[in-house]
Amino acid sequence: MTWPCNPDGNHHFASLSLSRKPKESPTLAKSSKSHLSISSSPPKSPQASDFSALPYDVLARIAAPFSLPSLKTASLVCRAWRDALKPLREAMVLLKWGRRFKSGRGGVKANSKKALDCFLKGAARGSTLAMVDAASIYWRMGKKVEGIAWYRMAAELGDHTGQCNLAICYFQAYPLKTRDAIGWLYQASFGGHVRAQYQLALCLHQGRGLKRSLPEAARWYLRAAEGGYVHTMYNTSLCYLMGEGLAQSNRLARKWMKRAADHGHSKAQFKHGLCLFSEGDMMKAVVYLELATLAGERAAADVKNFILQQLSAT
Repeated sequence: MTWPCNPDGNHHFASLSLSRKPKESPTLAKSSKSHLSISSSPPKSPQASDFSALPYDVLARIAAPFSLPSLKTASLVCRAWRDALKPLREAMVLLKWGRRFKSGRGGVKANSKKALDCFLKGAARGSTLAMVDAASIYWRMGKKVEGIAWYRMAAELGDHTGQCNLAICYFQAYPLKTRDAIGWLYQASFGGHVRAQYQLALCLHQGRGLKRSLPEAARWYLRAAEGGYVHTMYNTSLCYLMGEGLAQSNRLARKWMKRAADHGHSKAQFKHGLCLFSEGDMMKAVVYLELATLAGERAAADVKNFILQQLSAT
C-alpha cells in the first residue's frame, strides 16, 4: 500500500502489483509476436542469487584442485558450501598423512603402502592433489595403467599438474598419443604450470608432435623462466645469447644465466663462472666454479684450480 492513508484505514491508493502482467489488447497481443516485448515483472536484485543454490556436484568439481587455504576460504562463504566442501577438507588431512608416509617425515617411517592408501582415500573424496600423488606412486611401482588413469582423472578435473604429468606419461609410454599429450600440455601451459610450459617449449624447439618453431619455443621458455622454472632460465639465456627465437642481447643472456646459476643450475654456474673469469673477477668466479664442481661439472674443477694458482696467498 502507498502512503499516506486515511485514519479510518481506507486507503486512497493501492500499490501496483508488479508481479501481475497487464491485460493486453488484441492488437497489442498480435504485434508482440513480431516485436520484442518488455517484461512487466521487476528485475531480480543482485541479492536474489544465493550461493547455496550451486549444486554440490558442481561445487565439488570446481574445488577439486583447491589447496587447503583455498578450501578454508571457500568454506566461509555460506553454510551450504561449508557442508559441501567437508569431504575435500577431509581429503587434505589424508593428503598430509600420505605425504608424511611417502617421505618418511613428520615422525613416521616411510611406507609406500600406507601413503598410497591415504592418497586413494583422499582421491575418493574428490581431491585432485591426492589423485596426482596416487598416480605418481602407481607409476613408480610400474603400474602404468593405474597411474595414467588417476592422472587423467585429475587432468579432466582441471588439475594442471595432472595434465602435465599425463602428457609426459604419454610421451614415455604411449608415443601414438603424442597429439593428446600436446593438447594436455597446452591446457596446463595456459593455466600457468611452468613445467608444462618448459615441456611445450621443448616440443616446439625439437619439432616433437608440432611444427618446429624457435620463436614460439623461446616465448614459452621465457614465460616459464619468469615463473621461476630453473631449466628455462638457462635455455632463455642461450636463446638471448645465440639470438634464436629472441633478439640477441648479451645483457639479458647474462641476466638469465646468473639467475639460473643462483637457483642451482650446474651448467649455468659453470658458464657464469667462466664469464666472471674472463672479466677478471677471480674471487666470484671461484665461488661459482666451486658450486658447479660440487654439482658434478668436472670441467669446472680444472678452471677453478687454474684460477687458484693465479691468486696470491692472501
